[in-house]
Amino acid sequence: MILDWHFYALAIPAVILLGLAKGGFAGMGALSLPMLTFAIDPVRAAAILLPILIAQDVVGVWAFRRTVDWRVLVWMMPGAMFGIWLGYAFAASVSPLGVMAAVGVISMIFGAYRLWAARHRGAPREAARWPEWVGSLFGIASGFTSQIAHAGQPPFQLWVLPRKLDRDVLIGTTALFFAAINWIKVPAYAALGQFTAANLLTAAVLLPLALVSTVAGVWLVRRIAPERFYTAIYWLMILVGGALIWEALA
Repeated sequence: MILDWHFYALAIPAVILLGLAKGGFAGMGALSLPMLTFAIDPVRAAAILLPILIAQDVVGVWAFRRTVDWRVLVWMMPGAMFGIWLGYAFAASVSPLGVMAAVGVISMIFGAYRLWAARHRGAPREAARWPEWVGSLFGIASGFTSQIAHAGQPPFQLWVLPRKLDRDVLIGTTALFFAAINWIKVPAYAALGQFTAANLLTAAVLLPLALVSTVAGVWLVRRIAPERFYTAIYWLMILVGGALIWEALA
């Protein structure tokens, strides 16, 4: 178990953001891994967060298990599996500083994309007219960024949002896609030697806070406008991403 106070000073707000994201403030959780990367190795940080994500996925998948667009999953999942393998190969072949730089780049791209999407209210409409096999390419991108930084939503959304799915179908499809991806990532992180007793115990210590934050997110999202927080979070992602790149290259 990690005992460093510096780690928990970053892990506590990171896990709270992760819980709020699962509770309805979609996108906020993408800041969690970049924050933890300032305290520990990025691959180790991702491995600690993975069991927490899997536990949180259960709620969303169960709640929306009857509203899933299987056609989206059929086209995206094979690509996502390949993308996860690419992410594993990348993490296994480069130094921790290289992974840190990659997390920084993904963080900046994620933040910039969400700011752009908020301003333009959605993804490019042209994507709706692309052939369905293109979804596999977006799946590769989503699997890769999810494996490296638990940030697979932008590629997923670029492909799925133009489908204009019913709200519950969109939520259910998203929940099942990322729940499946998170389970597929388990062997990859095991192969990287990251499921140590210390890491799993640290995840277990943080899990109650994540679950409480998830419930809080469900309660808050029904009472306040999430948009008040999004702009600050996404700009912070860009700044944190830039700081990670600077630290990796310095």
